[in-house]
Amino acid sequence: MHRAFRDRIARLPEAARTVLLVAAADDTGSLDVILTAARTLGVDLAGLDTAEAAGLVHVGDGRVTFRHPLVRSAAYHLASFMRRLAAHRALAGTLAGRPGDVDRWAWHLASAATGPDEESAAALERSAEHARARGGHAAVAAACERAARLSPDPRERGRRLTLAAAAAAEAGLYERAGELADQAAADVADPQVLAYLARTRAMIAMARGEAETAHTVLTGTAEAIIGQAEDVAVTLFFDALTPAWISSNYAAIARAATRVSELHSTKAGPLRPMRRVLAGMGGLAGEEPPAGLAWLRDMIEGLRDRSEPAELQERAQLAIWDLVIGDDTMAYERAVAIERECRDQGAIGLLPLVLSLVARSQMFLGLHREALASAEEGLRIARDTDQGYYAALLVGVLTYLAAIEGDEERCLKFAEQIADVHDAATGGMRCVSLNLLDLALGRPEMALRRAEAFGAFGPAARTVMIMHRMPDLVEAAVRAGRPRFAAAASERVQMWAAQTPSSWADAVALRCSALLAPDEDAERYYEQALHLHQRGGRPFERARTELLYGEWLRRLRRRADARHQLRSALDIFDRLGARPWAERARAELRAAGERQTGDGRASEGVLDRLTPQELQIIRLAATGLSNRDIAAQLFLSPRTIGYHLYKAYPKLGVASRAELARLDLDEGGRLTG
Repeated sequence: MHRAFRDRIARLPEAARTVLLVAAADDTGSLDVILTAARTLGVDLAGLDTAEAAGLVHVGDGRVTFRHPLVRSAAYHLASFMRRLAAHRALAGTLAGRPGDVDRWAWHLASAATGPDEESAAALERSAEHARARGGHAAVAAACERAARLSPDPRERGRRLTLAAAAAAEAGLYERAGELADQAAADVADPQVLAYLARTRAMIAMARGEAETAHTVLTGTAEAIIGQAEDVAVTLFFDALTPAWISSNYAAIARAATRVSELHSTKAGPLRPMRRVLAGMGGLAGEEPPAGLAWLRDMIEGLRDRSEPAELQERAQLAIWDLVIGDDTMAYERAVAIERECRDQGAIGLLPLVLSLVARSQMFLGLHREALASAEEGLRIARDTDQGYYAALLVGVLTYLAAIEGDEERCLKFAEQIADVHDAATGGMRCVSLNLLDLALGRPEMALRRAEAFGAFGPAARTVMIMHRMPDLVEAAVRAGRPRFAAAASERVQMWAAQTPSSWADAVALRCSALLAPDEDAERYYEQALHLHQRGGRPFERARTELLYGEWLRRLRRRADARHQLRSALDIFDRLGARPWAERARAELRAAGERQTGDGRASEGVLDRLTPQELQIIRLAATGLSNRDIAAQLFLSPRTIGYHLYKAYPKLGVASRAELARLDLDEGGRLTG
């Protein structure tokens, strides 16, 4: 068919072929623009009439429309190279100075260039910034790459290729991003650009699960520029902390800390807290007891209060540190804001990392259904964009959620998927999940053996994230009759709880103390813990404290007091879907004299009938978004969105979008009127 269209076009008069070429080179079909550019080439309206009479285009409503996409392709590629250049030059001249057509002008100017041309390159770079504002990272990458090819100055070529590589990575085009980064390397010498290129290459390596490579790239670049830009080098050493810790390369962390301590920079702002963090993490890597985490909080506040806007990836790293100090609410708010911007900007490459942070913070905040939806979506995107490391992180979240629910089959299935991933984050989550599952199912010895094999007291456990794993081991050791292990684990919990600003952490530490204390002291610890739990944070931990306190009270035959604690624990466990924990609380209630009807579960909320993805979609639909808009946000097809709404409507008792919009859909998974 393409050849047939070429033959038909070839038989037309030159004027008709020229106007078809201009229309094919233009990407909007604007009649005004096409005719103006065609007149520049000596063609008038008659040429367009001939093309329309030949049945190749339709003219109407101020637009020129090709009868078939292959007509456009045939008209463009039939023309010689020089004629195509002339068409783009004519279009660029037509669009020059027209408001709203700056980007189209830049592309036509570039398409008309026959060699290096700084004017065209600069125009394309400005066009890339417009595309970034519209949320088109793939378009940014294309514009910057083309601008680089047109750059007469090798330094500008390297800088623009670096921008193209970063945009391609943010768009999830990691293979292309790696190629562009390799091409940029030969022409980059400026320390700031070198640092930006190193961060992009590290981002690509992390997505592929190559944490050691990411660390090497960052520290190698830091060493290369340290004599020219010491402050930039320090930020690269700081950035290298995360991949080094993930890969359990504690010696590298200690070396970086020592290297930075030898520098003489005294700059204020975020740099000084970064130096303190490096020193502190270097100490932890060497297994020094923490002397306080003020250095970490100072760093977070310093970066949070920066006047200049930070890159999305840098802000995502900040959300990681929020989780490290146990500030779940701030981590959630920051991650959700970044997620929204990623969707608006089309930064699909960053979404798996960001959704892993959203899912983890939702999990800690007790929003388990939302966490499940975030993790499943993030996992789908991570696999679609070949980001193995972030896929493993998200599977880790799914593993932990299954452990809380006591779903042994799902938990073991997910754990097997990440069994070969041994980094501190994913491997740690797998170990914690299996420990929690064993504890919930009455197998404390198995949890202790696994923890010892994983290195319960080694460097990997020497961060505040210990608060996510060590309390389980305290309880497991108490239940298994191993007081020495329990005391050592509790000591770690006390040490780290003292460093965090979170009430929930202090409460958990007090719970551990209560487990080990004689009866005359235990109640005081439990009461203090519950007082702190009431300030908010981690409802699952609160319910566990109430359960343990209720069990302790029942053993002392204080049944009325026990029932009060156990009812509260049961309500939270039921809401979170933590079945084995709820069953344990229910059994304790019966032993404490509670008479229950049925299984004692709270009545099912209407939203509980929905799958996590259906819940996510109906919440977006209730805001008034169309199926196409929802599909764009979730990177699904409109048909898939329609299918999920079709399945969800009967479960909600609604028949239309208008009825859906009248529902009040709260965060906890219940439907209110």
